Amino acid sequence: MKLIKLRRPYKLKDYKFSLIILVLAISFIGVLVVGSANEIYQSRQIVGVVLGVGVMLVVSLIDYVWISGFYWILYFASVFMLAIVLIPGIGVYVNGARRWINVGFTNFQPSELVKILLIIFFAKFIMKHEQDLSERQTIIKAVILIIIPLALIYKEPNLSTTICTALLFCFLMYVGGLSYRFIGTVLVITVPVAIIFLSIVVQPNQKILDDYQQKRILAWLEPEKYASDEAYQQNNSVMAIGSGQLTGKGLNNNTTTSVKNGNFILEPQTDFIFAIIGEELGFVGCCLVIALLLLIVIHCILIGIKAQDTAGRIICCGVGSLIGIQSFINIAVATQIFPNTGIPLPFVSYGLTSLVSLYLGIGLVLNIGLQPKKYK
Repeated sequence: MKLIKLRRPYKLKDYKFSLIILVLAISFIGVLVVGSANEIYQSRQIVGVVLGVGVMLVVSLIDYVWISGFYWILYFASVFMLAIVLIPGIGVYVNGARRWINVGFTNFQPSELVKILLIIFFAKFIMKHEQDLSERQTIIKAVILIIIPLALIYKEPNLSTTICTALLFCFLMYVGGLSYRFIGTVLVITVPVAIIFLSIVVQPNQKILDDYQQKRILAWLEPEKYASDEAYQQNNSVMAIGSGQLTGKGLNNNTTTSVKNGNFILEPQTDFIFAIIGEELGFVGCCLVIALLLLIVIHCILIGIKAQDTAGRIICCGVGSLIGIQSFINIAVATQIFPNTGIPLPFVSYGLTSLVSLYLGIGLVLNIGLQPKKYK
């Protein structure tokens, strides 16, 4: 059996420096706004960026075909990490959730890394079932495989990451070539089910969601009624973004009317980092951040189109989809379009696990770009 080398004779002209520049640019903005939101986290964010860049460069030179060959090991490692985080004494319990594992210098959040590992797993799985992907047996097998990690993430509890991972799975199956007839059938079923689900969870004494999750949905539907508690942060987030106007109040400003300086938003360096961007960098800054994230997603998809095989295409589109989904949800929450959830803004929000995991994903995309499809 011929062994696949960790490093192939790549050509420098195939290295996507433009993608690296975009990622570094958005990360630089992230370091600035995290420092402005809460200065004590800025040095940690810098460490995360440096570590992430190192991981990205190393992974970009390792053949993704070789990595994807361990796809079952990556899957079981994902399930194992998600399972042990739920064990008291191992998982760190913070604010009613058990999502982290203390590794000494920081808290490691398995669900962030698992999203990347699942992209690799399903890329290989879908490629192996490319010819029968739309058959009932294959779909049932894929659904069972994704339900296990989804159930563990939901148990933490982490509903927002559960939804994000489920959407990511749908995108992977779509890119893999799932038939449009099946997709249409799923949509016909999903839409009314979602409406029924929403109507049930807002009822008193419902048993589907935790109380805090129900209150977040109710606050989204009736923000005026919950203005003093559950809708408080989102209302202030919208106020902060609006107050920035065109060019913002400037980073690290001492304006007494600032929503950030008045501590009207809890944990502004993570879930509501877009509110800080809006208030301090204004409409221009918001557009710049959105444009950079959009360009990163487009680059990932374009690299995927030229991938040498189906797994490479799915990995690239998967990483791009993950960045796009998380960006959309985070910004939608900050602007009160969606209920309050705990999804970080890619490359911008504080969080070492999220940051390094995304850099790992970009490293995979870069390696795929180094092995483009050969056209005759």
